[in-house]
Amino acid sequence: MFCCLRAVRRRLCLGKILLQGVQSRSLSGADAINALRPFYFAVHPDFFGQHPKEREVNENSLKRLNGYLENLQKPGLRSFKPTPLTFYVREREPNSSNVQESFSASGFRAVSFTLHTRDLLSTVLDILNSCSLSTEHIQSLNVNSQPHKEAESTVNRPIKWDKTYYSFTGFKDPEEELEQAQRAETTLISWLDDNEASAVNKLKNSLPLRKELERLKFELSCQLQLSDIRWQRSWGVAHRCSQLHSLGRLVQQRPEVLKNVKGRTVVFTDRSGMSAAGHIMLGTMDVHHHWTKIFERLPNYYKLQKRLLLLEDRISQLLGGIQVIYIEELQPLLTLEEYYETLDSFYDKLRDSRLPFHPRSLRGLQMIVESNRYAPSLHEFGHFTIPTVCDPATLQWFIFARAQEARENLKRKEEMMITERELIDTSTKRFSLDRLYKEPSVSSAQMIDCCKRLLEESLPYLQGMHLCVSHFYTVLQDGDLCIPWNWKN
Repeated sequence: MFCCLRAVRRRLCLGKILLQGVQSRSLSGADAINALRPFYFAVHPDFFGQHPKEREVNENSLKRLNGYLENLQKPGLRSFKPTPLTFYVREREPNSSNVQESFSASGFRAVSFTLHTRDLLSTVLDILNSCSLSTEHIQSLNVNSQPHKEAESTVNRPIKWDKTYYSFTGFKDPEEELEQAQRAETTLISWLDDNEASAVNKLKNSLPLRKELERLKFELSCQLQLSDIRWQRSWGVAHRCSQLHSLGRLVQQRPEVLKNVKGRTVVFTDRSGMSAAGHIMLGTMDVHHHWTKIFERLPNYYKLQKRLLLLEDRISQLLGGIQVIYIEELQPLLTLEEYYETLDSFYDKLRDSRLPFHPRSLRGLQMIVESNRYAPSLHEFGHFTIPTVCDPATLQWFIFARAQEARENLKRKEEMMITERELIDTSTKRFSLDRLYKEPSVSSAQMIDCCKRLLEESLPYLQGMHLCVSHFYTVLQDGDLCIPWNWKN
């Protein structure tokens, strides 16, 4: 207990000293990256290959964190929204009792915290302290009043800890772990050799539940006249069946509250409400009472959705007819209320600026609006990504300068999606797969490359299997084989 108090007191004191001694000077983006190296090693998704759910949580949280850090570095930006984050942190001290947080048997723990700091140094310290990581190395940073010059001199100089530090503390050397992971690089054939039997056995055991899942989904979709039933996360078949049984019981107990769901898509996810895409979200941790409230509020959600469509049209008219879209696979999961608020603030800014776009000059182009970025960009699929804080003059110049490139990318996207579907069909037939699919984070270009290379191989292991193209190797609990899109031969 006394050791725990001393450790906490020491960390708090060190944080105060660092803030007093360094806060008056600027901390560059390069310094922040170097200071967060222990954190990145502890949460990097590549180390969670055997844990898809935790990997996905860390990937999404890192995107939000990077957006927050980018905003901190934007000159003149003073308005920040508190950003709640959750990370699964790899455990470094299995026998430690210093941190009063829940540790899992898998060697990692869940850590949640909210960022509301306004400078890089405070943010870095908050992150490290929240994850119970050392902050002593920050003292060695050469922080000065010339961040640009300093960034050039330190960006390629990573922090190194002496090997005796790991021997004395019992921590794992992250550099050594990464080197071992790279040395033990797996090939597709060898991995299939080692895991085929396990996958076949799991798939066989899951077949009764898979049939039950199909039956429940079909019956509920017909009974409620739903467009589709989906799941946001890669939950197992048993988990999905349980969620459908729960929805079925609600249908029997309160059929009157589900009269407004016709033609809609139900998505089982982490929270309840209506999504920015107009889907009904049912939180898997919520009880029937919460679901009932969502179904009762559907008429109000539909009214807000109509207002959202009108708002998108108004933005389109101000920007030469460009179409405002929301892409579920690429954007953060937002509720309808959150997305409306984002577009509303963006519309107010555009309306006041009165940009001179010629009517219909940008018809055929697409854009998405995000609140966690500060610089506009053009996606490889042809849509513009526009931050709500973007300066109107910068926005106008960027769209005009990249409009032709955007049209070319949109045309390539259509061609690429056709090619992707054809290759998926060909690969499924060639290897007699029961199913071939990909994770949302795998792009069409990556899927095309993966399928082309698969078709060059002889893979009898895949007959009758479910194959998922992902970023890592694993066998899911129901027998699905996950392989990285860039697998090695």
